[in-house]
Amino acid sequence: MVEQYDNVQKIEGRHIGTSTSISIIVKDGIISEINQLNTKRESLPWIAPGLVDLQINGFQGMDFNTLPITEELISEAVRGLWKEGVTSFYPTVITNGVEEIEKVMSVFSNACNKDTFVHESIAGIHLEGPFISPEDGPRGAHGKEYVIAPDWSLFQRWQKAAEGRIKILTLSPEWSNSTDFIRKCSDEGVTVSIGHTAATSEQIIEAVKAGARMSTHLGNGAHTMLPRHPNYLWEQLAQEQLWTGFIADGFHLPDSVIKVILRTKRDKAILVSDAVYLSGLEPGLYETHIGGKVVLAEEGKLHLAENPNLLAGSAQLLTWGIEQLIQKGLCSLSEAWEMASIRPASCMNIPLHKIEVGNRPDFVVFEWDGQHIKIKDTFKNGVQVY
Repeated sequence: MVEQYDNVQKIEGRHIGTSTSISIIVKDGIISEINQLNTKRESLPWIAPGLVDLQINGFQGMDFNTLPITEELISEAVRGLWKEGVTSFYPTVITNGVEEIEKVMSVFSNACNKDTFVHESIAGIHLEGPFISPEDGPRGAHGKEYVIAPDWSLFQRWQKAAEGRIKILTLSPEWSNSTDFIRKCSDEGVTVSIGHTAATSEQIIEAVKAGARMSTHLGNGAHTMLPRHPNYLWEQLAQEQLWTGFIADGFHLPDSVIKVILRTKRDKAILVSDAVYLSGLEPGLYETHIGGKVVLAEEGKLHLAENPNLLAGSAQLLTWGIEQLIQKGLCSLSEAWEMASIRPASCMNIPLHKIEVGNRPDFVVFEWDGQHIKIKDTFKNGVQVY
């Protein structure tokens, strides 16, 4: 509930962390007061930190991986994601040709330089590949013809085009030069995430020692058959230093796997959407540049048209994943929201914008009916953007 008086806004709602009914006064873009309401009002909406998505490939028909990409498209995507409660995100650029990746990085950099809101909302770029496993299964939908071994000079070329905005790099440590490459990335402040990998346990251990800090959508981008032990899934779960990103759209992972991730990783479990550009569109048959004909089903599943058992990516955003976790009894509303906001921000060392006096509001106001989330208002860096 937001009331506006000239340059002052009053927001009433229930704090996501404490369930306390509060009133927030925002003056000139700064939280000037937070007062506890005397009566508990169940009808009030929730107030929570803005969502942070570490892995998103596109939204509402806007693809971050198909050239030509325009600065206007990026600006539109940023503003569309505000409506979904996402205040910070890492647009994800997947395996492609050298020039294509460089071009995409340049467009994102230009978009950030020209639009303050784009700059503030894009916390960094996630480069997913091309230094991944060439094997079928772990490679996923990434084009095999573009998969290569880690190349520092090439990465530096892309980083230059991005003006230093590549903050997450997904790679497989199975390459012989991976350890040295990971160490260089870590020294440059780039978070290396293990994913799309066929690495041995020993290679994963060495990668973590070299500075790898995260796992990319653990449990997906993997062989259909694995040794019972050891294998690269067990090893990543066992590495306490690794944050773990996972997809909870109800299709990518069974509940049992999510339970194991939550119990083993605890406060290092992070919800990601990994949404493709079909997210936010109506159910139907679509033609894509990677998977060919795909179907976005009524229940939210995105699969190949010729085989409903084969996923064609995720078509759901973070709020959907939060809903799934709660509906299945895997965690509470506050825990699920934390996995999609505070934890990814902590992992990437970006400002948390806590709901405290003196801070600029970076939060959302939403309704929760026990099944679905409805975003009502979004604040970004002191400004109500939705």
